[in-house]
Amino acid sequence: MKEIQVVEYNPNWKFEFEKAKAFYDELLQGVKAEVVHVGSTSIEGLWAKPILDIDIIVNNQQDTKKVIVLLESVGYMHAGNLGIEGREAFKYTIDNEYINWMEHHLYLCLRGHESLQNHLLLQRHLRKNKKAVEAYSQLKRELAKEYANDMDSYIDKKTDMITRFLKEEGMEDDSLTNIKEANKIN
Repeated sequence: MKEIQVVEYNPNWKFEFEKAKAFYDELLQGVKAEVVHVGSTSIEGLWAKPILDIDIIVNNQQDTKKVIVLLESVGYMHAGNLGIEGREAFKYTIDNEYINWMEHHLYLCLRGHESLQNHLLLQRHLRKNKKAVEAYSQLKRELAKEYANDMDSYIDKKTDMITRFLKEEGMEDDSLTNIKEANKIN
């Protein structure tokens, strides 16, 4: 497993996302889809693992199927939902001839599902709350040191803070419970 590294916010992450978005927008012409930069690299000032999180948002299962086929046509491998309903994950090889932007996680999300709400509400909370950005940055740096080779623990130990932020944004208790369950160590 690769060592977890959390680094200071890099303004170049926005430009790397824009390169990816331009590629997906062209690839997905004819499909009603929205490409969104989510996750820690989308929050100015937030320390993060230098890996983009990208959500492609669609409105229905028909568009989900179309997007899966299009992504596979450019070398992505569909990894399924990895236990998270309403979200499909994709993997790629580092030598993919189509990809000319930084390392990333790519998800195909169905509009309205709690997995997408998790991403968008957390982003909203952090973008409007500098103290939350500072606290979350500090926690991530500490956890990256303590659990440098243990991604499961790193994720698990962030969950209480994340769900507290999501609760402040109005996420329902059932959804918060689902997030806690998905992120806990098995």
